Amino acid sequence: MRTAALILALAGGPAAAEGGFADAQGGVIRWLDKLTGQTGNVELQRGQSATNGRLTIQLDTCRYPADNPAAEAEAHLTILDSSKAEPVFAGWMLASSPALSALEHPRYDVWVLRCVVPGYTPPEAAEDPPESDETTAPAEGE
Repeated sequence: MRTAALILALAGGPAAAEGGFADAQGGVIRWLDKLTGQTGNVELQRGQSATNGRLTIQLDTCRYPADNPAAEAEAHLTILDSSKAEPVFAGWMLASSPALSALEHPRYDVWVLRCVVPGYTPPEAAEDPPESDETTAPAEGE
């Protein structure tokens, strides 16, 4: 049922009808460690990954409405937990509806904030936490 709702949201939204989506060069992802309360943002380019605690978050692609970059961001993520053999999440996340397709993990939350769009500067959000020292830099060549 969730999959059907996600497909309808991606394919049938007003932005899709008005001009489609454009691929972004990267995206901004927010993570939360529910055990320690630490949170942070990480900016990733397509294909790059970053590690926080046990999680490795890879941004496969990020796209946005071509006529309005501020309207929505949707990103395909692959999230690995170092204690598990298989990815704990592989799929699309929507910035405006993070619960529609969410990472289900007992310790971590991850969600998409926005795509990185050349020439577009998003309004500064007061709730954006500072970068944390816990997140490692994106892996080279990924």
